[in-house]
Amino acid sequence: MLWLHRWFAGDRFQLHKLLSHHFRPHRLSRLSVHERKFPLRVQADLQRALDTLMQGAAVRHFSGVQLGIGDRPGFAAVLMDDPRLCQALVTAPQYEEVDIGEAEPVRCLKDGIWLVEEEGKRFAVLLAPPNAFDYMAAMQGLRLQLAVPATDDSAALVQRFFDRMEQAVQAGRSYRGKVLSLEASTDYTGRYKGIKVHKLNAVTRDQVILPRPTLELLERNVIQFVKRRRELGDLGLTTKKGLLFYGPPGTGKTHTIHYLAQALPGMTTLVITEEQINLLAEYVALARLLQPSMVVIEDADLIARERTQLASPCQEVFLFKLLNEMDGLRPDADILFILTTNRPETLEDALTARPGRIDQAIEFPLPDEAGREKLIRLYARSAPLADDVIGETIKRTDKVSAAFIKELMRRAAQFHLERGAAGPVAMSDVDAALQEMLFVGGSLNRKLLGANGSVADIFGTGAGRTC
Repeated sequence: MLWLHRWFAGDRFQLHKLLSHHFRPHRLSRLSVHERKFPLRVQADLQRALDTLMQGAAVRHFSGVQLGIGDRPGFAAVLMDDPRLCQALVTAPQYEEVDIGEAEPVRCLKDGIWLVEEEGKRFAVLLAPPNAFDYMAAMQGLRLQLAVPATDDSAALVQRFFDRMEQAVQAGRSYRGKVLSLEASTDYTGRYKGIKVHKLNAVTRDQVILPRPTLELLERNVIQFVKRRRELGDLGLTTKKGLLFYGPPGTGKTHTIHYLAQALPGMTTLVITEEQINLLAEYVALARLLQPSMVVIEDADLIARERTQLASPCQEVFLFKLLNEMDGLRPDADILFILTTNRPETLEDALTARPGRIDQAIEFPLPDEAGREKLIRLYARSAPLADDVIGETIKRTDKVSAAFIKELMRRAAQFHLERGAAGPVAMSDVDAALQEMLFVGGSLNRKLLGANGSVADIFGTGAGRTC
C-alpha cells in the first residue's frame, strides 16, 4: 500500500506547491482569508457570475479540491506552511446540472479552486459546498472564500470581487419571472435541495370561465394592481398585498393562478403546498430576491385553520410562521400573497379578520348557465356537439364544478368513440357519462368530481336512473 500513500501524498503536495508558487514570497499561513455565504437557492446565479469573472481573468490554475476527513472548512485546511499538514487533494472538477427552465441547464461546480492574477495582484478563490455532516452549516449553503496577501491594497480587491458576485446574485436572472417551487430533501433535516421550475399549460383570458363581476374583481386586484404598483409606491402607498381565493373544489382557483402567472410577465411565481410550509421562510426570502413576485399557498385551510381546530403544536407553529412572514414584509415589498381554500369558514380569524394580511377575498362560485355553456364548448375540444345537445347538457349540469364538466366531456367523447358512431357526440353519450359519474361510482365519486347539488337536480328530468 506504500505506492498508494505516495500517490496521494504527491497529489497533496502538488496543491501545496501550486499555492506556494502562486503566492511567493508570501507565506501561506499569513494570507488573509475573506468569506461570503450564499444560500443554495442562488447556486445557478453564483456559478454564472464565477464563469463570467474567470473568463475575463488570468487564471493560472483551476481544479477541483477535496478536503481531508475532519479538516477545518475552506482555506483553513489548505493554507499551511508545512506541506505535510495540507490534507487537501487536487481532483478533477465535479459538476451538477441545475435546471433553470431553459433549453440548457447551468453546469454548477460542486467545489473548486482558482489561482488568479488581476492587475498584478494574485489571489485564490475557493468554492466549498456545505458540510453534509453539519446540519447548521448545511443550512447556510455554499461558501465562497478569497485568499489574498495581507497588504494595504488587498481590501479594495476583496471588496470589488464580492461586490461583483453579490450584484450578479441579486439580479437573479436565472429564475426571475418563472414559476418555481423548492424541492425538499427526503432526509431527516427536511431542508430544501434545490429549485424546481414548472412549465404550466397555457391559459388565456377566454379560458378563465368566471362570472363577469368575479373576473373584473380578479383582474383589478391582481393584474391592474401589479401594473400600478410603481405609481402606488410613488404615492407612499403599500405595494404588498394579500388575496384569498375561495370556493368549492374544481371551480378554477388553480386554473386561474396558471392564467395570472402567464398574464404577468416578469413576475416570479412561487407555489407552496401544505407539506412544504416548513420551508416558508426560504420561499419568502426567494420572493424578496426575485420580486416582483407572487407567493401562492394552496389549500391554506390545511395550514391556517382556526387555532382551536389545530391537531398539534407543530401545526400551530406553522400558522404563526405564516402570520409572521406576512406581517414581516416591508410595505414597499413587491410581493403578492394568494391563498386558496375550499373551506374558508375554517380559517384562523387572525388571518382573515385582521386588515393588512388579506386585502381582498374573491369567491369562485359554481358556474352559472352562461359559464356552463362556455365550459362545455371549451372542454369538448375537437369533439363536435350539436346545439341541442349543448343546451340539454347545460340543463343537466346545474350545481356542478368546472372540473366536473371537463371530465363529463371527456367521458362522453369516449362513449362516442367506443360505439363507433359517426358525426357529433349524441345526447345518449352524455347520458351514459352522467350515469357513470353520478351513480356507478357512488356518493364519494360525486364528491370527488365536484357534483355539489342533489342527484335529481344534477341529472335533470327525463333521464332514468339505471342503477
